Amino acid sequence: MIPNAALGAHRPKRSLGQNFLHDQGTARKIAAALEPSSAHHVLEIGPGQGALTRWLRDSGCALHVLEKDGELAARLRECWPDVSVITMDALKFHWRKLHGPWRIIGNLPYNVASPIIWDLVAETPHLERGVFMIQKEVAQRLAASPGSRSYGALSVWVQSHVQVRNLFTVGPQVFHPRPKVDSAVVRFTPLQDQKRLLDPAPLRWLLPLCFQKRRKQLKNILRPFWDDTLSAWFQEQDLRPECRPENLSPRQFQDLARRLFLRRISANTAALPDS
Repeated sequence: MIPNAALGAHRPKRSLGQNFLHDQGTARKIAAALEPSSAHHVLEIGPGQGALTRWLRDSGCALHVLEKDGELAARLRECWPDVSVITMDALKFHWRKLHGPWRIIGNLPYNVASPIIWDLVAETPHLERGVFMIQKEVAQRLAASPGSRSYGALSVWVQSHVQVRNLFTVGPQVFHPRPKVDSAVVRFTPLQDQKRLLDPAPLRWLLPLCFQKRRKQLKNILRPFWDDTLSAWFQEQDLRPECRPENLSPRQFQDLARRLFLRRISANTAALPDS
């Protein structure tokens, strides 16, 4: 076991959203939630000073870490030569390159957690499990149910790919520097194939259209598409045209997105001039 001091003194960089976890009990609990073993390939996002890294490494897993800070990446390589250290911004990482089953974990910077998670759940081909510490408010959004104040585009998108479970809350006192808000640890379990979103393009198109105007009624948001067929779909789903985006479940959003997206493609194709 190598203490944090082994990486040397490092001033947290506000520009990178660095809040280093220093409580080993919390770090061990987070790493254990991933249930890593020698049979697993594990990718850690933003290892920082290695609070989670040491526990993951002790599990015997094939460990890779993704660190944007070049100085910290160099120190991680020096301390743990057997760990594969990738110096890269997670926002630019190509998740589709992770072939085979992977378990992914990370203490994600508050300012980039949502876009990282958005891409990760949709583009990692064989995600086996994910465990992330994020801002508590974002964790609530990820797990929110339809009709709740926290439910939005991020909720629908993530829940269309994985099952979200909030595990526990983490207070500011376990970080340096201390953030001004609580954090929470969430676990992602991929949905079974028959429930998982196979083509994300329609949903990716529809969600901004709806949730940028979330206080508007859906009959107004969808006015350009409204016809008897769409009206019948709302009746089949036991939904009123006056309901708002937060009233639709992820499955309903997926079905609606497919229908409207196909209609949009057909309309665009019909508008093309003859060759």
